[in-house]
Amino acid sequence: MQKKPIVTADRRSFLKLMCAGTVAAAGAAGAAPAAAPAAKAAAAMPKGKIGKLELGRLMLGTNHITFYMHSRDLRYVNDLSRHYNTDAKIFETFAAAEAAGVDTFITHSDPKIEKLFCEYRDRRGGKMNWIVAPWFSAEGMVKDLAAYKRIVPQLVNSGVDALYVPGMLAGPLVNQGQGAQIGELLEVLKATGLPSGISSHGLDVVQFCEKQKLPIDFYVKTFHHLKYPTAPKQEELATLRQSQKRHPNSDLLADYAEVPGYWCGNPDETIAYMKTVTKPWIAFKVMAAGAIPPRDGFKYAFANGADFILAGMFDFQVADDAQIAREVLAQLKTRPRPWCG
Repeated sequence: MQKKPIVTADRRSFLKLMCAGTVAAAGAAGAAPAAAPAAKAAAAMPKGKIGKLELGRLMLGTNHITFYMHSRDLRYVNDLSRHYNTDAKIFETFAAAEAAGVDTFITHSDPKIEKLFCEYRDRRGGKMNWIVAPWFSAEGMVKDLAAYKRIVPQLVNSGVDALYVPGMLAGPLVNQGQGAQIGELLEVLKATGLPSGISSHGLDVVQFCEKQKLPIDFYVKTFHHLKYPTAPKQEELATLRQSQKRHPNSDLLADYAEVPGYWCGNPDETIAYMKTVTKPWIAFKVMAAGAIPPRDGFKYAFANGADFILAGMFDFQVADDAQIAREVLAQLKTRPRPWCG
């Protein structure tokens, strides 16, 4: 006699849920997705200032959203991110960030992302601040003075709140002895009247800008420790810099490679030098692109001088990361660098 299959209440609930999901998915085909339920507002995020802007100390980064994730030798990760972060999911990420107290989105210019973010603010009621580095446009790469003069007014018209020269541009200019061009690009940004900054992977860019006394309102600089398994040894860094004939504080070509995958090769020197810098500092790559846990990376950055941190986050990571940032800041009693923003 054949036994009847045992169907538990849990299984019945599961099957009912799955069937309901299938019906809902079928009914949604060709229709606009329903709006996601509003997330519960979290506790206030501690804030600092850049110019007249008052900004939360944890900011939303862009690589998850623009599909430039650093994945070392895991080549499928960008495709995975692209399939997960649909336009609808990107809107959900913005909303989740804002609900968690993350009130600023920092990105390089990208026509698609600009369109989505403008829709989020203009049509969906978003109130996040928007800091942009001119880099891509509909006309191509934004890498010279003529392109800046053309693209920056467009960004201002789109509603950006602050601008900065990206590290992918500032680093090579300094390394190639053409650092004076940074000042020319900065002049275009400053003419907008918005807070204007410089980003860099290498400490030498910050040192150059400070030596030249460029009128910078803020820096965006990589910062993380080297105590994770795939981090380089100091002798490896020295050998690499020597082989590339680079300054000890310059960014390395390996910064842009996925193996070994590190972005701040001299954290101790960065801590020491940034103590002398009185402009607000937004630290990025604080988790070494995923190699360092959030609590560890956030604590290290804030405790050692960063005024703000920029973190790439998927929608399901935002609430936890925001809570970690609040806890780290609440527990932080002393730090070697005064708050500069």
